[in-house]
Amino acid sequence: MKLNARNLHTLRIPTPTYDRSRIKVGIVHFGVGGFHRAHQAMYVDRLLSQGMARKWGICGVGVLPRDRRMRDALRDQDHLYTLTLAHPDGTREPRVIGSIVDFRYAPDDPEDVIELLTDPAVRIITLTITEGGYNEPLSAVFALVTEALDRRRLRGVKSPTIVSCDNIVGNGHIARQAFTSYAQKSNPALAQWMDENTRFPNSMVDRITPVTTPDVIESLKTEFGVHDAWPVITEPFAMWALEDDFADGRPPLDRAGVTFADDVSPYEAMKLRLLNASHQGLCYFAYLAGYRLVHDAAQDPLIAELLCRYMDLEAMPTLTPVPGLREFKDGLLPRFANAHVRDTVDRLCAESSDRIPKWLLPVVRDNLRSGGSVRLSAAIVASWARYAEGVDEEGHPIEVVDPRADTLIPIARSQRADASAFLANRSIFGNLIEEPRFVEPYLWTLDSLHRDGARATVEKLLRP
Repeated sequence: MKLNARNLHTLRIPTPTYDRSRIKVGIVHFGVGGFHRAHQAMYVDRLLSQGMARKWGICGVGVLPRDRRMRDALRDQDHLYTLTLAHPDGTREPRVIGSIVDFRYAPDDPEDVIELLTDPAVRIITLTITEGGYNEPLSAVFALVTEALDRRRLRGVKSPTIVSCDNIVGNGHIARQAFTSYAQKSNPALAQWMDENTRFPNSMVDRITPVTTPDVIESLKTEFGVHDAWPVITEPFAMWALEDDFADGRPPLDRAGVTFADDVSPYEAMKLRLLNASHQGLCYFAYLAGYRLVHDAAQDPLIAELLCRYMDLEAMPTLTPVPGLREFKDGLLPRFANAHVRDTVDRLCAESSDRIPKWLLPVVRDNLRSGGSVRLSAAIVASWARYAEGVDEEGHPIEVVDPRADTLIPIARSQRADASAFLANRSIFGNLIEEPRFVEPYLWTLDSLHRDGARATVEKLLRP
């Protein structure tokens, strides 16, 4: 059965119990991909299912050419989609999410999007534009939002709150800097108004959400009879920690499971240094060892032990305790090993030059300052350097997906003659090349990877 509003009552899976025609848009989201639909939209759907937040429906906005596909898929389904939880025991738990009630493709009508953002009913703007999106201040997102903010300023309309939901430390601070810097260049009065009125709370988001594949679409159709052009599959675990700093109200997201805090930086560090950095600890060794699916690698006892030791010996000592920290750490390997999420090693390896400096290197620097261990962190960086050569252990090419690939691949390929060449890239590693405690295990690991391969190297790393 094709998924749309007309057919909802005929589906054999849970569907929205609320009247979507009565939901008003209060949130506009840029970057409606799988993660937003598995995470923020899910939390709003929970509230709506409890009879709350009827003024907090979501309107998605797309700005990139690939967003046309999302526009078409959602429009044909009345903006409904299926979210399936993939449980470790193989059970799949689908439900239809109804919190996205509209979607606009900005290139079709930029003025329409600007007026939407100017509407006083829109009180929150959320973003998942990736780490690199904040380094592109000429992008359409910045132009659309700042023009709308200026119209609000001139019309006497309150500022919305802008919430970054990207995996970046201090994502609210970074969003504030990006938007106000953009405004400052052409409209200093707007920049000042934003500084005084616009709120940019920091947030921490967590849910492993792989890319939707044709298999996901087909299994939903065959198992549950639902024809969904763009479903989402994700793990059961979800977490959202958010600073309670809003310019013009917010939905009661705490009733849906969101953690509000005065300072989310301890939660950010917990997630980035444990989950994200462990993903990097897994992915390069795993790829070189022949693994292509994350769960297969996480079920390998050697790789699992490497990650446990990294977390216990190097990441945990750098973290400020927060409620649930130990449980969060202990739950990571079972999450990685969930065979039914089918996350890919390729996805974890992508964009490493953005990720390693934000996720792993802060652990290194904290431990260098405190005298803690950096041996396994150095080994992880060396595994990235070996992966970045673009050739696996069988001589097959690796597609290195990275914004700096054109620069990094030649440097990585030169390291068989100059072993420290990759680490000498100060734009990524700063002065780590001058830290013997880091350089020594890095060079040892790189040499072992070249001589003996990934699996043997991990085995040696784990010896007493």
